[in-house]
Amino acid sequence: MIFFPGLHQVSDAVHFRRGCISINRLWTRRKPVGGGPHFIDSGAYTVLDKHGYYPPSHSVEAYAARLYELHAQNIVRIAVAAAQDYMCEPHIRAKTGLTIEEHQRLTVERYDALLEELRRLFGNAIPFRVMPVLQGQSIADYLRHIEMYGPRLGFRMWVGVGSVCKRQGRAVVVEDILRAIKTARPDLRLHGFGVKLTSLVNAAVRRLLFSADSMAWSFSARKQGRDGNDWREARAFLEKVSTPAREPEQLHFGY
Repeated sequence: MIFFPGLHQVSDAVHFRRGCISINRLWTRRKPVGGGPHFIDSGAYTVLDKHGYYPPSHSVEAYAARLYELHAQNIVRIAVAAAQDYMCEPHIRAKTGLTIEEHQRLTVERYDALLEELRRLFGNAIPFRVMPVLQGQSIADYLRHIEMYGPRLGFRMWVGVGSVCKRQGRAVVVEDILRAIKTARPDLRLHGFGVKLTSLVNAAVRRLLFSADSMAWSFSARKQGRDGNDWREARAFLEKVSTPAREPEQLHFGY
């Protein structure tokens, strides 16, 4: 399993071979970011939690334009950029006032729009992966979302699985969702968003995931009275979840 530690401070990326960096930390960044290639998170949760919708400052066009600048100006080496999804946690749906199916439909539409805009900017040859995200609450929801994506989810595609980070008190819940997705589409390479340590150290979950990111190290450090912004806390967390003998020396993007 490839692991991308979530990084609060962009300057800390120099200490890591790869990391997960929110676009919210990169909107005005001009200095090159060390390390990489990195996972660029769309910041969707923060935006929807705050507004209940995507304001013009976080439109598909604005997000695509910023990704284009980050690559073209050699600010960040991008491995993959996640699409701007609509997560399905109850409190987010309460803010949007929409149903799970509406969130799923909008997630697919926003993925399509992002691809179209990036192809326009890059001339059809997008130089990094764009990650679609599966959303839902129940297993049936996730399976329905696979069907909604249809042929967009190509063979062995790298696909995110959202709305699981708040339900990891028991790793078996995450395992059941991932196993159902893999049963329906065993070829997909699944990415777990915001996976907690309880799931990251679970052997079954690790086998089902191709990759994952997490900021759990920061919460844990704060809870125990340490600095939740110290990159050394992220390094210690990384050592807990990494399996160097199994991980590749570098990311391969030919799948």
